[in-house]
Amino acid sequence: MNRREFTKLGLAAGAVGIGGFPLGIVRAAGQTKGGTLNTIIQPEPPILVTALNQQQPTLTLGGKIYESLLRYDFDLKPMPGLAQSWEVSEDRKTYTFKLYPNITFHDGHPLTAEDVVFSCTKVLMETHPRARVTFARLESAEAPDPLTVVFKLKAPFAPFLGSFDCTTAPIVPKHIYENTDYRKNPANDKAIGSGPFKLKEWVRGSHVHLVRHEGYYRPGEPHLDEIIYRVIPDAASRSVALEQGTVQLTQWSDVEPFDVARLSALPNLTMTTKGYEFFAPHSWIELNNRVAPLNDKRFRQALMYALDRPTMLKRIYFGLGKVATGPVSSKTRFYEKNVRQYEFSIDKAKALLDEMGLKPGPDGKRVSIPYLVPPYGETYTRAAEFIRQSFAKIGVDVQLQNTDMAGWAEKVGNWDYTMTANLVYQFGDPALGVARTYISSNIKKGILFSNTEGYSNPEVDRLFEEAAVAPTDEKRQELYSQVQKILVEDVPVLWTFEADYPNIMDKRLKNVITTAVGVHETFGAVTLG
Repeated sequence: MNRREFTKLGLAAGAVGIGGFPLGIVRAAGQTKGGTLNTIIQPEPPILVTALNQQQPTLTLGGKIYESLLRYDFDLKPMPGLAQSWEVSEDRKTYTFKLYPNITFHDGHPLTAEDVVFSCTKVLMETHPRARVTFARLESAEAPDPLTVVFKLKAPFAPFLGSFDCTTAPIVPKHIYENTDYRKNPANDKAIGSGPFKLKEWVRGSHVHLVRHEGYYRPGEPHLDEIIYRVIPDAASRSVALEQGTVQLTQWSDVEPFDVARLSALPNLTMTTKGYEFFAPHSWIELNNRVAPLNDKRFRQALMYALDRPTMLKRIYFGLGKVATGPVSSKTRFYEKNVRQYEFSIDKAKALLDEMGLKPGPDGKRVSIPYLVPPYGETYTRAAEFIRQSFAKIGVDVQLQNTDMAGWAEKVGNWDYTMTANLVYQFGDPALGVARTYISSNIKKGILFSNTEGYSNPEVDRLFEEAAVAPTDEKRQELYSQVQKILVEDVPVLWTFEADYPNIMDKRLKNVITTAVGVHETFGAVTLG
């Protein structure tokens, strides 16, 4: 089925969906087993293997294909994932996980403790910006039997049990990836995981078709027969698809902020912002600290003063979120509110630039800065224009550059940018989701969502490390408060918002948002009523 045929199929009234299931929800009254869920993936991911790419669309879709040892409830407490139980030693250095029996990968090969050890100590250490920081703390990882994994830490690490969600530590098959170039392995196109759904077809530019993994280890799951993620680049068309029932679920930025209230009010739809607790999405303008004049903190401070963030939140994001005050979200543990404030002040911004000797020329421009626009939808485009106009008022000429999703990831990951926007997850603890952006040991070229801006401060490194292993929450708060104050003074990035995202769904969908990872979950328990 080519893209044109699929598009006609999706828009035709009463059309029959892939696999013979009608588009939309059609079933006998009260039936909850089987059926097709049509949803959206936007933008289209460059790859489906979550161990190799951590951009949001990859993680949303890949969460149905790959699993990890644990899940997390809305209070961020661990729940069984691939592991049915776990124990922690008294010295908090040894963690023993017991896997469920009879777990298989989509190719029928058993998933064992050896796959877990291989994924955590080999693949993720090379490819994953968050996981590599956590698993570098391991003294050893062993598989004493096929269903037992034993991790031994060099020193206690308080948030270790929070490191095993499907986006941070996805388990990949050792028999496929061992002794290969992970990023170039031909099996990447097949995306072989152990989740409740497996890849049947990916027609680029059109759709990704997932079908039930018949060998799934959880009895009775998955309930759905298939999930079709449709690629719909146009924002208006995405809203129409939801409104008309062509798709039954939207997430993240599928629906533009200005349309959320209208669609949420429709009688057949419901909306929730739950399911993002684990991520606490934190957005900022990313600055390459290696490039002049961005390597001068006075310039970065001037940009903070020049950006009217409350107005930006209201006009561009329609109030979905709150203004960020620094590197740690107020939704995350160890947040410090008593930090330097950057109120909107053109005068303060200009004074800092004058102090640097960046005087405006005859055309009023002091410096030109290229800005790489993230390809995540129209909101990012409008935000880029707001930023361009804001900085023009202080003589900073922002030149907008466009690219596709793969191009953006490559440029940012390889430091081939000057300014862009980014949105990074916090994962419930600064040691897991915050430190990685600022510690100098995580300046790793080619790895997205690491310290790509190139910020380096030995005192920040020391505080993050001490806070990660401190024995009490009181001591951790003290250390994290110190590091937040330093970072807000240095401004390695321009923190903008603690973002809220709407999940809008047909009311007949059940069990969609059941944990703190929301739509990144497996969807094994999702039913169509």
